[in-house]
Order: sequence, then C-alpha cells, then structure tokens
Amino acid sequence: MLGGIVAGSRLCRFIVVAIAALALLPIEVSDAGWLPDIFKSSSRHAGPPKRVKSARPARSARRNASPRPHRTRLAALGPAVLPRSALKPASSACDPSTYRVVLDVGHTAESEGAISARNVAEYSFNLRLAKLIAEKLKAEGFAETRLLLTAGKARPSLFKRVAKANDLSADLFLSIHHDSVPDKLLEDWEFEGKKSHYSDRFSGYSVFVSRDNPDFKTSLSFAELIGKELKAEGLHYAEQYTQPIMGRYQHPLLNKETGVYDYDELIVLRKTRMPAVLLEAGSIINRGEELEMDSPERQNMISSGVATAVKEFCDPRWAILGPL
Repeated sequence: MLGGIVAGSRLCRFIVVAIAALALLPIEVSDAGWLPDIFKSSSRHAGPPKRVKSARPARSARRNASPRPHRTRLAALGPAVLPRSALKPASSACDPSTYRVVLDVGHTAESEGAISARNVAEYSFNLRLAKLIAEKLKAEGFAETRLLLTAGKARPSLFKRVAKANDLSADLFLSIHHDSVPDKLLEDWEFEGKKSHYSDRFSGYSVFVSRDNPDFKTSLSFAELIGKELKAEGLHYAEQYTQPIMGRYQHPLLNKETGVYDYDELIVLRKTRMPAVLLEAGSIINRGEELEMDSPERQNMISSGVATAVKEFCDPRWAILGPL
C-alpha cells in the first residue's frame, strides 16, 4: 500500500513537471486560436461573437500560401505582456495589382444623407473623400480599386450597392460616410441667412463592423487597422455611441483604443460576401469639425490613414518593414 502511494506521488510530480515544461515551449501564435479572444477589449455582448470564422476564404488567401507563422515563446506569465498585434493570426499577403478594394460612396444624389451645420449634403463629403482614397490606393499599386456609386432612394440603393460589390468579386469593401447625431440632440442656428441645425457636443471618426458579415473576423481586423492609423494621425474617435442618449443608435464598443463599434443591422456590412467596414470620417453637424472635414489637410490625413491601413491589411509585413 505504501509503495503504491510513493509511486503515485512520483507519477504526479512527473506530470506537474511535464506540464510546466510544455508551458515554456514555443507556441505557434497563428494556431493558438483562443489567445486573441483572451486579450480583446470587452464589449456589451456576453460571450464570443456569433461568427468568428469566414463563411468563405478570402480570395487573397486562396491565391497565396500563408506566410510562416511568427513564433512567440510564452512563459507562465508571458501572454500578459505581449502586444495585441503579436496575438493576431497572420494574414496572407496579397498582390496589390489584383486585389480589388471597393469604395462605397455612402448615400446617393437623390438621398443625400445627413445635412451639415452649414447646409451641405453628406453625399458631397462622401464622394470627395472616397475619390481621394481611391487616388491614393491606385498610386500605391492597388490598380483594381473601384469607386461604387449608386442611384435612387436610400433603402433600395443599399441592396443595389451590395449586389454591385458582390458582382465585382471585391476582396475588401469600405463604405465612406460622415457623421451626424439624432434629431433630438440638434440645436437651431442660422448660417448665411438660412435656418440650419448643429450639435457641437460630439466629434470624431467611428468605424463599424457587423458580426453578421460572413467574414466578421477579417472585417474586424481591417477596422482596427483603420482606427489605429487614424489615431496615429492625431485624430480621436467619437465616443457617444456607447451612451444611452443615442437611443437606437447606441452600439457596443469593440475596441476602446481604436474606436471600432459593432453595428450588426447595417445592410452593407452584413449582406456583402467579403470583409466589410463602414467609416464615419468625422462629424459634419459639429460646426468646428465640419470646417476641418472641408479642409484639404484633414481630407489628406484621413485618406492617407485609410490607404496605409489597406497596405498593412494586404501585407502585414509593411507595418514593420515599411514599403516592400
């Protein structure tokens, strides 16, 4: 009986030592699928997203073999000090000359979206910024970049733009918008003798993704890159979407560092068959920020940030090594 107890004790010690040794071995970060979820910022949703795997592989992943996974040595307390970027699965590098980015110009000439504090239609802001982003992407070698313009009333146009993006076999979809606030938060004023409305209470950009997108995980990765680059440009994100005062426009914040929000119901995000992101570039109902959004400096800042995010998304090595 005593011999059995001693043998069992030795076996237990051996198992403990073996487990400790395994904890110190290198782990392939790209294979440790649970690691990124542990370090994600909290959201209003309890539990994991509804979908974390793509319904279909990205075209770029089919065209190219995945790069060799980055090896990170994890000690007992190691993961707590690793940067977020080291815990994300590596994306497959794409070929910019064939990678198709579709830039959706939010709203239409018939349904112009929000009206700015100085009575300018959101559609005008969206079109101008989308054109600038397209120019920068093409200059960076993304020759297949497409500007998506649709006509008609608001809701029917949403389905039209989704159908066009899917027909174009886009690799990446980015919808360009400029922000306002719910009507109950608007105040009256006059600009150049005309009655108008404004709200100087909120400002900043916002980035939205939908958990119902067939490639939510990739959409979120791209959204975080946009937020990171805009933040690096010195911009801040709009924080009001977490506040009850926003009513039905209140949304969970997925990343408090980059300003990425969850907006499941958006048709252009959940019905597209590729990774999809919506960018509210800034608030045009805020009188001060409207002037900034109208300036070439701010437009160049945002378009450059988006172009850099696309380059890094296409080839993650770019963020570390610079242009390749």
